[in-house]
Amino acid sequence: MPYQKSDGPTIVVALGGNALGNTPEEQAELVKETARNIIDLAETGANVVVTHGNGPQVGMINDAFALASSQLGSKVPAMPFPECGAMSQGYIGYQLSQALLNELKARDIMRSTANIVTQTVVDAADPAFEKPTKPVGPFMTEEEARAQAEKKGWTVKEDSGRGWRRVVPSPLPRRIVEFDAVRDLSDAGYVVVCAGGGGVPVVEENGAYRGVAAVIDKDRSAAMLAAEFQADMLIILTAVEKVCINFGTPQQEALSVMTPEQAKAYIVEGQFAPGSMLPKIEACLSFVERCPTGKALVTSLECAAAGLRGETGTVITAR
Repeated sequence: MPYQKSDGPTIVVALGGNALGNTPEEQAELVKETARNIIDLAETGANVVVTHGNGPQVGMINDAFALASSQLGSKVPAMPFPECGAMSQGYIGYQLSQALLNELKARDIMRSTANIVTQTVVDAADPAFEKPTKPVGPFMTEEEARAQAEKKGWTVKEDSGRGWRRVVPSPLPRRIVEFDAVRDLSDAGYVVVCAGGGGVPVVEENGAYRGVAAVIDKDRSAAMLAAEFQADMLIILTAVEKVCINFGTPQQEALSVMTPEQAKAYIVEGQFAPGSMLPKIEACLSFVERCPTGKALVTSLECAAAGLRGETGTVITAR
């Protein structure tokens, strides 16, 4: 029996780091609960596309190859950073799509899953390439770091008193190369896992793609993907049920709804922490500005289904 797309809304879900573990074994257990919450959404009739982070995983892969290469030389070649990102997409997507499929089967839902290793086009002229900021790879002494920088052309920086590390840029995503395939699979009724870690960063040169060492914010990629779909909702999952202003003070206030104008005013006030809630709110804004009929929801994994029903979470909407 062929799978069929539901008549329900199209939703892009961006999983936070709390939905995945730091080791393959820990992750294999955590994704079972993650899958239950995501299939709760599909069971309402929603068509779900899932994105996810990959920070610990791509770091683990990168560090493992770096260590093995340093000790075993040519027996284990150093792995380029874009390939490490692709590897992380593969194994996270395998575990996540398997858990989702098992949950679909357990509920007798006649749908299946598909995982796509996804490339994301970035602009080679993005200013981020001039100021790399994202630490990757193992800690080194200053001498080791400067030697690697000389040998491999890396940018290296001291990291919070803990040692020296390689840093890479974080450019803005421009386009998902495999978007047509993601859309076709979603239209055919599949729960699709894609754009893991924001996608493998690539630049386009003379009509061809080339991977680059960079890190893309996964929430921004999710927002771009949702806008391309003209999705009904972007759900960014994090550790809290609702977005708060005046966080950690006696005046702390949980927000149920924000307009884009209110969200921008809170950003100017410094209400959202950089590297934490701020990029999530910025991603939500980029989605609703490109897709004014859609809504963006920020909530926890456990509250996702209730948030979809309008019972909790923080919604940013232009309507």
